[in-house]
Amino acid sequence: MRLRTTFKWLGHSVELSKRSGVSPPHRLFSDVVAGEVSWKPTRYKYPAAYDPFGPRPPPSDKVLQLADRIVALPPEELKQIGPTLLERLNQPKLQSISAQGFSLGPQTGAATAKAEEKKAEKTAFDVKLEKFDAAAKIKVIKEVRTFTNLGLKEAKELVEKAPVMLKQGVTKEEANDIIEKIKAVGGVAVME
Repeated sequence: MRLRTTFKWLGHSVELSKRSGVSPPHRLFSDVVAGEVSWKPTRYKYPAAYDPFGPRPPPSDKVLQLADRIVALPPEELKQIGPTLLERLNQPKLQSISAQGFSLGPQTGAATAKAEEKKAEKTAFDVKLEKFDAAAKIKVIKEVRTFTNLGLKEAKELVEKAPVMLKQGVTKEEANDIIEKIKAVGGVAVME
């Protein structure tokens, strides 16, 4: 009984689709139907320039006159327009983007001198454990635990891997303090 009603429904829907122009159910899942080789999916044309906000009205005469006055300003005053507008409109100040870490190609002349000068002003240092006395191994492990926040097992594994980096990105004073502490318990650490 159910099977018969299903076939009746399918036959009825195919007949309706022929009259109304709606695709029958067997066309919903296939681009090409048996017997209709020329059937193609509908192609939509998109505009050359997509504007998500829709068409805009043309600017008023007042705005066009203002634009003409701005264009006529000297370059020194043009540079002042942006910050002044941001201030008047209560907008947040723009933050500069740092290009540090990006390679901009080969550097020449003064740029190379500035790069060398930046390298000389190093602010972050790494502390490396070079070696330690076998008799002072436990003391070195305890000292490493105090400034690395590692557990006993992790600190022991770290010390046994010597030479190994103990701490990275510390200030010069902190690095010197760590080196002195390691030296006091019987290890040798260096700053890089």
